[in-house]
Amino acid sequence: METKQCDEITEMVCLVSDLQDGQMKEVEVDLNKILLVRNNGEFTAVGGLCTHYGAPLIKGALVGDRVRCPFHGACFNTKTGDIEEFPGLDCLPKYKVKVEGGKVYVTTDKKVICHGRQCNIYECLYFTGPASLQCAETLRQNDYEGRIIMVTIDEQLPLDKTKLSKVAPYVVIDIWTFYLDAESDDELCTFVFRARPLQCPGAELENVKLLESYKDATEIHQMSAGNKAIIVGTSFIGMEVAAYLSDKADSVTVIGSSKFPFQSSLGPDIGKMTMQKNVKFYTSNGVAEIRGENRKVKEVVLKNGEVLPADIVIVGIGVIPNSNFLKETSVEIDSRSAVVVDKFMKTNIPDVFAAGDVVSFPLPLVGHKRVNIGHWQLAQAHGRIAGLSMLNQQVVINTVPYFWTMLLGKSIRYTGYGEGYTDIVFKGSTEERKFLAFYIKDEEVVAAASLNFDPAVARLAEMLLMGKRITKAQAQSDDLSWLQLP
Repeated sequence: METKQCDEITEMVCLVSDLQDGQMKEVEVDLNKILLVRNNGEFTAVGGLCTHYGAPLIKGALVGDRVRCPFHGACFNTKTGDIEEFPGLDCLPKYKVKVEGGKVYVTTDKKVICHGRQCNIYECLYFTGPASLQCAETLRQNDYEGRIIMVTIDEQLPLDKTKLSKVAPYVVIDIWTFYLDAESDDELCTFVFRARPLQCPGAELENVKLLESYKDATEIHQMSAGNKAIIVGTSFIGMEVAAYLSDKADSVTVIGSSKFPFQSSLGPDIGKMTMQKNVKFYTSNGVAEIRGENRKVKEVVLKNGEVLPADIVIVGIGVIPNSNFLKETSVEIDSRSAVVVDKFMKTNIPDVFAAGDVVSFPLPLVGHKRVNIGHWQLAQAHGRIAGLSMLNQQVVINTVPYFWTMLLGKSIRYTGYGEGYTDIVFKGSTEERKFLAFYIKDEEVVAAASLNFDPAVARLAEMLLMGKRITKAQAQSDDLSWLQLP
């Protein structure tokens, strides 16, 4: 049955008996994918695709009135459509639901759907990284009418930098599209992280590249095509770039200081799995010197004395906070050059706030220990809290780290804070490339990573956020019913 009235379309989508409390179902009305949820006998309906990268939320984790995206961890309220955890910026569209005669009807209204974005309060903003963008969005959504100024060192309007090491540059530039208004008083202005440079003779040669911007990604793509590419670093940036270039460069070589990639973060088993056969690895090693001719790279000398021919060297060995401009001020900076903030994203100076990769903040998950974590999702969470604090709304930061990496054509998900873990419990196997890994510290699960095991990591993130204690014994058990997987 379908009824139409002006811009509204109503369709019967299921029977009441089709869904029990705590269940969800993907339905379609007027070509719109919709997530239908039943909780406490009440039916609600919101957009069925995550507003970050369009992942189907039906494959995610539903906990109460909140659904978490299985891909990258964004969370949405299933009653209001509001985004409650990041990444992403937009809310989900909300739809009318009517129950009549044992049947469930959903109504769409084209006037409230605007290309995946709810038409609420939106001002024209020029913006930069995820923390600043989310801060500005939070200010506007809460009716702040003052001028917003941001500063960036980039040459263009900001983009989704998580894509820079994963896909072709031309894919990156059009990730985010926003409404811009030439009459706005808002200005672009903020400070970002910078890549850590290589410290060795020859590091200043022209073909030694860092990955910080769209321009860098474009040059790396162009210089590597059909040439010999050497990548220094076996963590996320280095390994993602290696995966991307593996079928584009004449040869790809990766140099790392540890025995396996990701050894300290994901562990040796997962690290070994990510070592592609068409990429040459020199592990437990390092760069002693880069030799060149006419300012161009010609070869790389390893610490063990081996000499490798090279046309380009890409350095991915970490980042440094761009906080130097604050060192002559009274703003508190820690020993790692991170800006110290409290649970409201406030610095030690009144009316000065900081958010994103540049901060050291108290993480509730580890007893409010101060941490510095460079995750896209966390930067947005920080930005929201900072924006609310600027408006004197005292909301504390309460989030669980969630990130992903794209390798071998598949995405590894990760949640929690695994620093100092002492053991890893695996379900499935890395050899089959289908696994769930629990990271253990003090006999408790502190983090998890997965490949082809959705929505396990999303479900665990919700449990950690709620403060649930998960023991090593639970992780080791063959019975994972406590994780409530489909």
